[in-house]
Amino acid sequence: MTLGMTVDLDRDGFDPELRSALAQLARVPHLLVACDYDGTLAPIVEDPSAAAPIPEAVAALRSLATLPQTTVAVVSGRALRDLAALSRLPSEVHLVGSHGSEFDIGFVQRLASDLVELRSRLQTELERIAAEHPGVRLENKPASVAVHLRTASRAVAAAVTDAIRCGPAAWAGVHTTEGKEVVELSVLASHKGTAIDELRRQVSAGAVLFMGDDVTDENAFRQLSGKDIGVKVGAGETAANFRVHDPLQAVRILALLLDTRRHWLFGERAVPIERHSMLADGRTVALISPDARVSWLCHPRPDSAAIFADLLGGAPAGHFSVGPQRGGHPLGQRYRPGTMTVETRWSGLTVTDWLEGDSLMRRLTGNTVVRVEYAPRPEFGQVPVQLQPLTDGLLVLGTSEHLCLYSPGVEWDVVDDGGHDTARAVIDLSKMNGEALLEMRMRSHNLTAHPLSAGERLELVEQPWREWANSLELPSVEKEVVMRSALTLRGLCHFEGGGVIAAATTSLPETLGGIRNWDYRFVWLRDGAMTVKALVELGSLTEAEAFLRWVDGVVDRTGGHPERLHPLYTVDGYELGPEAVIESLPGYAGSRPVRVGNAANKQLQLDVFGPVADVLMAVADKRGKIRHEEWRVMEAMVQACAQRWHEPDHGIWEARLPPRHHVYSKVMSWMTVDRALQVLERHTTEERPEWVELRDRIAENVLHQGWHEGTKAYTVAYGFPEMDASSLWIGLSGLLADDDPRFLDTVLAVEAELRSGPVVYRYKWDDGMPGKEGGFHICTAWLIEAYLRTGRRADAEELFDQMLATAGPTGLLPEQYDPDLERGLGNHPQAYSHLGLIRCAQLLGR
Repeated sequence: MTLGMTVDLDRDGFDPELRSALAQLARVPHLLVACDYDGTLAPIVEDPSAAAPIPEAVAALRSLATLPQTTVAVVSGRALRDLAALSRLPSEVHLVGSHGSEFDIGFVQRLASDLVELRSRLQTELERIAAEHPGVRLENKPASVAVHLRTASRAVAAAVTDAIRCGPAAWAGVHTTEGKEVVELSVLASHKGTAIDELRRQVSAGAVLFMGDDVTDENAFRQLSGKDIGVKVGAGETAANFRVHDPLQAVRILALLLDTRRHWLFGERAVPIERHSMLADGRTVALISPDARVSWLCHPRPDSAAIFADLLGGAPAGHFSVGPQRGGHPLGQRYRPGTMTVETRWSGLTVTDWLEGDSLMRRLTGNTVVRVEYAPRPEFGQVPVQLQPLTDGLLVLGTSEHLCLYSPGVEWDVVDDGGHDTARAVIDLSKMNGEALLEMRMRSHNLTAHPLSAGERLELVEQPWREWANSLELPSVEKEVVMRSALTLRGLCHFEGGGVIAAATTSLPETLGGIRNWDYRFVWLRDGAMTVKALVELGSLTEAEAFLRWVDGVVDRTGGHPERLHPLYTVDGYELGPEAVIESLPGYAGSRPVRVGNAANKQLQLDVFGPVADVLMAVADKRGKIRHEEWRVMEAMVQACAQRWHEPDHGIWEARLPPRHHVYSKVMSWMTVDRALQVLERHTTEERPEWVELRDRIAENVLHQGWHEGTKAYTVAYGFPEMDASSLWIGLSGLLADDDPRFLDTVLAVEAELRSGPVVYRYKWDDGMPGKEGGFHICTAWLIEAYLRTGRRADAEELFDQMLATAGPTGLLPEQYDPDLERGLGNHPQAYSHLGLIRCAQLLGR
């Protein structure tokens, strides 16, 4: 037995070690909170029947019990029926009586006949002993009898205890538990420790908080291990690792746990998704919140594990925060023109953020006092780290990747924060000549100064971005918005290998609190091709040429079977591992699960070849010729279509349903062959009559089979009446003329069924997943183009203006928008959304 740690709580807060332990406990996926009743939730009183719980304790337990993945129980020595009547706790709180031998009201009916007989003998003998000793009270329970000695004299209590020990306590099959002025004899071998174990097993709890004051609670304390916390209430030897003085302090522990866990589960701030700005350098990406908090950064690649995952788990998942010590909201946040550098401004403080090689640069300028908090959490916070202050910064220890923070002239205070170290500093810029540099260096423990100043380094980083932006052929409509979208798309490109990720993040929800949370940090053939085509149409071939080399490598690894291409790959062009869930992260605004990987990798999506052929044609037309390796990719796309176009597939939206003959997939198969024939005609002297026959056969099939006579439109799939926004491609691809009545009818059907104010939903049919989602920006862009193609320019302009109004303050768009909540949804920033915006601006400007 050890003496529990004495924890003195005052109005200023908790002991740091207890607070840290509670912070860790609050973040386990499945939590069990269990308490004794008398002396813990209710003060000890002379009359046990008058032991009412502290009202604040009832409120805290009720609130904890309503949280997801949180089980609350009261484990008492009282009979279950008495505990229920006295505590009046809500039904959400599980009650366990008789030291763990009663888990429900019907328990007594399940005692075996021999135990019922032993229980009767036991009661008769204890009644005889009690009758001979004044002040002794018996409490009858279904499987036991408790002998209360609180109102007896010390001499009588000692005599009764001796009589019990020498008498019924020695009977075979009788189990004795001695507590504070009570002795309980039971016909079952159970105690509070076994009750905690059974509760833990039933709810699959990852950790337990148990609080109790009695000797009988020690059995439970001894069962705790790992992240479990035992809190002894009051004096006495204990196996618990913490101690508080009285039930009021125990209630404060419940309140702190409730507050911490609620924040962990539902998000501490849940900044609207679209208000985040992206940093990029062609290697990886980071997200900055409007108050200059680095809330997302994966390294070394965008599909690697996160160092900062505040976006999905709040402060415990890692962040890097800067702001004036006086507090207050920023004056604004903006990109420096033509760059991926973000400035956040307060009066007297400007924070300039950019990525440079393997460094995250944070330049602080101004004349005010700044507070900084640095909390790296590698591997999505699953690796505990220590921070070691040195003369010019901090070393991050405990992770396999070298990581340090170069911060000359800054003094750090390192504190334990839930098992991880967090560093805090206060910087008076007026005493540092108006400037401080915070440089997080990844893959390095080098804290020596860089030969160039921060200003010189910033200029070198920004110059290529500005030169690229100035080279673009921008439309006459919304030039600055288009430029920002183009820079965003380029920021999603991986310069080294040529892959283009679909979005910068994983698991940002398609509906708040829902489970439609997917990992988009990979390269989809479709999304990547559409992204680089948008840049080709703005005059930049570099990204498309690099992407096509990336595709060529992926095709080559199929061993001559391009029809076996997966829909998506890692940034370096290889197959994904299995989809997994990070249980320790609560998700954005409590939207779980947080996923890494994407099971859509295993789907058959026959539409992916069309966008690749489309960008190949765009590149050839822009350049005036097609290269040999590019033509090799084109032939592979046609070969794949020829072999598989007639098969059912999972479609563009990756519904986790059995394959169908999706109209969009057939249209994209047609487009693959059509674009190849156009390249053949314009840039070669070859003829491929078999391709002409294939194109015409696919066209006849989809035009006939895809039309749904009942709906009077092209629908989601052959024989299905439901509408799908992707069916607009029956005209957008050029398969049907703009004035074809069937295209006009399809546009009207999409508008009627799927448009809601400023957004167009991709579909409303049952996709096999619970919950709903927002409208898709890319689908909105498709309808804008369809409006223009069918002569409805005023409608197109109005919808385009509404689409622009949904963007964040720095011009970024996530995947979706909820017109009811008026906020963005889905991963951010999304390539689809920005390439759609660019396309609409170009069409409106012609």
